[in-house]
Amino acid sequence: MSKAAERTEVFSILAVNEAGVTARLGSLYSRRGYNIDSFTASPTNDPHLTRITLVITGDDRKFNQIFTQTAKQEFVKSVSIMDRDSIYRELLLLKVKAGKKERSEIREIVDIFRGKIIDLSKKSMIIEVTGSSRKLDGFMDMMSGYELVDVCRTGVTGIKRGDKGIDEE
Repeated sequence: MSKAAERTEVFSILAVNEAGVTARLGSLYSRRGYNIDSFTASPTNDPHLTRITLVITGDDRKFNQIFTQTAKQEFVKSVSIMDRDSIYRELLLLKVKAGKKERSEIREIVDIFRGKIIDLSKKSMIIEVTGSSRKLDGFMDMMSGYELVDVCRTGVTGIKRGDKGIDEE
């Protein structure tokens, strides 16, 4: 029996902005054995709503189950699967050991990826890069030859192109 083709989808959820909502959603997915690639939550222009962005790898069956189960929650106002042409971004902060010898090489890589050096000490630097997950993966691949001290990635957030907001669709 062949396995259904897996792909990655980005879900955008508007939920009531109250304590425990993200924990309840996390628990919902965990109980059902769904692995979430990325889970971010942030305030919106409406202080009563939180935008939650999920990146999930799976097939149609899994996406339908997640969509249905999420939409059933009383604290969820809307759920949508983002279009391919939506705008997606992720933030990466990377601390790397960098003495005088390595700094110029690292600076060249940072410039190519349109990143910023946001902190510099005698033995290390902290770099900020924003972009698609693919861009950040490429940057991390280029930096793998250096001694990485710490890495922090925010996870994906996204917004649909056009005039309408998520709650108008």
